[in-house]
Amino acid sequence: MRPPSRPTGVLAACLALALTVTGCGALTEDDGPSLTLGYFPNITHAPAMVGVERGTLADALGDGVVFDTRVFNAGPDAINAVFSGEVDVAFVGPNPAVNGWAQSEGRALRVIAGAASGGAGLVVRDDIESVDDLRGGTVASPQLGNTQDVALRSFADARGWDVDTAGGGDLSILPQSPAEIVDAFELGEIDGAWLPEPHLSRLLTRGDAHLLVDEADTWTETDGAFVTAHLVVGSEFLAREPELVEDLLRGHLETVDWINAHPDQARRVTGDHLEEITGSRLPDEVAAAAFDRITFTVDPVAPSLFTGAERAEAVGLLDPVDLTGIYALDPLDGLLIEDGRDPVSGLEG
Repeated sequence: MRPPSRPTGVLAACLALALTVTGCGALTEDDGPSLTLGYFPNITHAPAMVGVERGTLADALGDGVVFDTRVFNAGPDAINAVFSGEVDVAFVGPNPAVNGWAQSEGRALRVIAGAASGGAGLVVRDDIESVDDLRGGTVASPQLGNTQDVALRSFADARGWDVDTAGGGDLSILPQSPAEIVDAFELGEIDGAWLPEPHLSRLLTRGDAHLLVDEADTWTETDGAFVTAHLVVGSEFLAREPELVEDLLRGHLETVDWINAHPDQARRVTGDHLEEITGSRLPDEVAAAAFDRITFTVDPVAPSLFTGAERAEAVGLLDPVDLTGIYALDPLDGLLIEDGRDPVSGLEG
């Protein structure tokens, strides 16, 4: 059973028309087999942008399949689109996937592959030399309860600092959009920000900022690996179209392999696609720095999803949730084994 769609999420997806590759019209059964993919205009979603730009995903699905795309700016909107059936598969961060799983009581979605690991951290002004210097200061995050916001709050909690969702406590955490964060940093209104790429490198290339905490250093449980983006599918679509899902995964695996074998070309292709859908291009130095900090992988780094959920619970941003069953990795593992590679783990018990 698919949960009812949230009007705000669907409306936001349609209002994002200026950023979409195709229109907001739904496909019908008369159009034949179809698959609609959602993703963000973020470097961490490069496997989606490269796969779309080079035609790898469409080719993997085959000529008889209608391949459509939607571009979103926020995880909740993408998850709502999965709920409503507006998209069938989507690249999202870990927290939106966990929240979607919890909201639907484990019915609406499954994680079928990884996409990116790493590429996040705490950037601060040059005059802040240590973590202790931040106490009493103001640090921004992209959105209350999003992946980086949880990482920041968990980091503060581990140091015994009191923080709250109203911006009070030993460290004032101020959720802002990445564009607002850059402006606030320039104006001296914040002392730093916990950001993902490419926004992390945008601040670092300014010259008056430095990376105080690489988030990878906080993931000792997984030797520095942590999921930044992974691929989720609507449960009903997976049950109805398992062959299409497998074909998409074949294209995704080919795309990730190509990115890792051709990083310079992949960076240019990603830049081309970003410019096409947003109207602006990342400076080369920002794009290069962002790519260097991200590991593109089909491994969903499952332990980090479970740990991330525990951290969100610990800081009061998530009710306890049982994630058993959230992974459906058999199709991906089948392709990996077929290619002579080791399967990935979903930690299902």
